[in-house]
Order: sequence, then structure tokens, then C-alpha cells
Amino acid sequence: MTPDTTHSTQAPLSAATLALFAREVAKYPPAGKQSAVMALLTIVQKDEGYVSMQREREIAAYLGMAPIAVHEVTTFYNMYNQQPVGKFKLNVCTNLPCQLRDGAVALAHLEKRLGIKMGETTADGMFTLQQSECLGACADSPVMLVNDRTMCSFMSNEKLDQLVDGLRGAKAEGAQ
Repeated sequence: MTPDTTHSTQAPLSAATLALFAREVAKYPPAGKQSAVMALLTIVQKDEGYVSMQREREIAAYLGMAPIAVHEVTTFYNMYNQQPVGKFKLNVCTNLPCQLRDGAVALAHLEKRLGIKMGETTADGMFTLQQSECLGACADSPVMLVNDRTMCSFMSNEKLDQLVDGLRGAKAEGAQ
């Protein structure tokens, strides 16, 4: 995924967001306030769905860090989205142990089922498909992570179809 490189500006961070920032930074000694960088990135992502380059710069200014230092954190971890993603972000492990146990098959199946390639979002905005490095469950491969929170193991094509259908059904039920 490529980071947000547009020159459009977002509204300034809200007072509520800045209050959350202050609460997180207060957990650290003044000289160590940069340690709150991940918490601040998480706050922005929770509020906005992703972390734009503008928000990275604002976090850097807030913490007294170089913007590149914040960007390095954002790009190192899969949990930070650098552009808008679908309602359901599906991270499929593509590390070697998962590859040896059909990780590539799982990814290819999801690409075909969703009609998108890895790194893309479905036209309805429901699913974003991403690859992921090791999720730490090699014995359960192939594995995937849904919305950075729910680990799914032993993902056969049948289980992948059940997952997609279940998530679509959950979306439909929530709309009623």
C-alpha cells in the first residue's frame, strides 16, 4: 500500500482527540513522551480508520519527534492503515510456514472470491485484502487476522468461504 501523498488537508485534530493524546502522554516521564507514539497512532486510526501523512506530522509535532520517526512506526506495523480500508481488513499470513501449508492457496482463494488482488478493497468498501508477515501461529497455518483483532486458524477454502459469508451477513444484520 502506498501512503497518502495527496496535498489535501484534513480538519485539525479535535479537542477530544488531543485530550486522549494528553492522557496517553501523561503515562510517560516528560523525557520519554515519544514512547506514546503507538498509542497516538492507534487513537487516530480508531477515529479516522487510517493514519494519513498529515496525521503522522501532527503526531510528530505533538511528541517532539521527527516526522520520519513516526512514519517508520506507521509503516513497520501492519495494524496501522496508511489509506482507507474496507470495513473488514483481512490479513493473510504469507510467511514461509504458512506458505508451506497452503497460505498462498488461501490468499489466491480470497482474491478470486472477493474479486480483488492483495492490497485492494472491494468496490462496496466491505473487504480489504492484505498480506501479513508471521502472525505467530505457524502450527495453525494457514492463518489470518481479521481487523487486526481476530485470529483465524486452519483456513481452508471452505472456512474462508464461511468467514466471508459470515462477515457479509454481520454487515447486513447491522444495516437493519
